[in-house]
Amino acid sequence: MSKITGRCIWITGASSGLGRALAEQLAHAGNYVIVSARSQAALAQLAAQYPGKIKVLPIDLGRGLDLSEAASKLREITDYLDMVICAAGICEYEDNLSFNPQMYERTFDINFFGVVRTLNIALPLLKNAQLRPQFAVVSSLSTCVGFPRAEAYGASKAALNYFMRSLRTDLSHIPMDLSLIRPGFIATQLVKNNDFPMPFMMSAADASEYIIKKLQKRQFAIDFPKRLSWPLELWGFFSGPWYKWIAPKLTRIHDWPQFR
Repeated sequence: MSKITGRCIWITGASSGLGRALAEQLAHAGNYVIVSARSQAALAQLAAQYPGKIKVLPIDLGRGLDLSEAASKLREITDYLDMVICAAGICEYEDNLSFNPQMYERTFDINFFGVVRTLNIALPLLKNAQLRPQFAVVSSLSTCVGFPRAEAYGASKAALNYFMRSLRTDLSHIPMDLSLIRPGFIATQLVKNNDFPMPFMMSAADASEYIIKKLQKRQFAIDFPKRLSWPLELWGFFSGPWYKWIAPKLTRIHDWPQFR
């Protein structure tokens, strides 16, 4: 069981999948967990399972969010945060190279700007943390190399990676720990309709348990499973062979797209 206990933790994307598993395990370990997501009904059901341990913060982190109002709602629940975990995310694929800007905007809005909005709201309360605060985000191992159809999703996660690395530099003199979580395939609704091989699939519960162990160690880079991350990082280092031999076998695009 997690050694993270007695903390006030805010988790976004907590209505299902990895975010929900993190909320359940951390609440069970004796933490006070604040949960946010788009599905308010799912959050209410989650809070009912852990009375007194899980509190719902009913906000949608999309572009319509009123930051001041969201900050006020959070302060009605707590005046400090020890940890924030950004687990909200969506995935849409570039199936025919249509480059629909709206699809890219939707993906970046949640995967990247949702994290920026979360930090904007949470930072004043992280400064009041009872313990050394932590801010963690869920990215993806897909950022190691360029995967087919993943132009929008991978780019949003790659932006998140750079954001966290740059933030790590600017916080080097400030007592707050950061964690960049890059999992492989996790059995959630996000990958349910994927029609391609997903090696080394993990359950949300197992992935959550692994993440919590690494967060306890205040580790910045949390890449897993290693049997997937190591080969991908190696291919990322030797990117020439990846794009010459591997990527052409993966793509479904073999001719110019139809332009309007």
